[in-house]
Amino acid sequence: MGIFDFFKRNKTEVEKESLTKGLEKTKTSFLSKLSSTFFGRTKIDEDFLDDLEETLVSADVGIETTLKIIKQFEHRVAKEKYTGIDDLNRILKEEICQLLQTHNDKLNMNGHNKPYVIMVVGVNGVGKTTTIGKLANKFKNEGLKVVLGAGDTFRAAAVDQLKIWSERSGVEFISKGMNTDPAAVAYEAVNYGYQTQADVVIIDTAGRLHNKVNLMNELSKIKRVMQKVREDLPHEILLVLDGTTGQNAFEQAKQFTSATDVNALAVTKLDGTAKGGVVIGISDQFNIPVKYIGVGEKMDDIMVFDPESYVESIFG
Repeated sequence: MGIFDFFKRNKTEVEKESLTKGLEKTKTSFLSKLSSTFFGRTKIDEDFLDDLEETLVSADVGIETTLKIIKQFEHRVAKEKYTGIDDLNRILKEEICQLLQTHNDKLNMNGHNKPYVIMVVGVNGVGKTTTIGKLANKFKNEGLKVVLGAGDTFRAAAVDQLKIWSERSGVEFISKGMNTDPAAVAYEAVNYGYQTQADVVIIDTAGRLHNKVNLMNELSKIKRVMQKVREDLPHEILLVLDGTTGQNAFEQAKQFTSATDVNALAVTKLDGTAKGGVVIGISDQFNIPVKYIGVGEKMDDIMVFDPESYVESIFG
């Protein structure tokens, strides 16, 4: 198995069960509304489409993405034979899955020199540091050598929390303490990763909601300093979003994608919300693939996002 094959691993039965359990609230809410929309319908008319739109929007899929799904759904049912609710369900599932897969096909983790460098961004409270810790644990369990860089130097809890995660996971930890230059931490962590032949280096960054100019300047500086080690760094800028915040997650995505070149998303806390459709909307609206989802509080409750498994879990 190649170094980064774990990014594309098929779901194990345990992971499928964890995913289904984690999305239970979304599934229960969504299926209840969908069943009501489909019940007793013999034709696809305006009333049906209006109800379907309301169902998708209430799951926080977002207006623009909802309209895109409905347009494709209309196109499919107009040209294909359908005999009832099961066929309509299948067509809707396939369209949502196709939409997600279109974006996730852009993911390319291979072809990079070691270490694979991930810069993690996101506001405080979304589960950013916890996500880094869980990823470190996941990668370590896959047999990879991992280095964490404590680049959120403005919040004491962030440095301490990341240190605890590194100890729990048994991975290397680079820190220069509080109120130091985040870019210097990133440089040291990346340089250490290269010198020790690490497989993955993950850099935490400050989670303050700056104004856009300050945010852009800070993240640009971190990238620029890392590029003194290698000009193609970071390989990945991972934006962490809290799935329970619904439309606020869209606003956060807007701010960060305008400030830096985000090329992957992690959506956390999906077990705590009935609005798991936010995964669909954010990926589509910002044209960025969802790479990881968090579905629980346990150390291993993070998984590589698979559109087919996700849609299947929601539809049941």
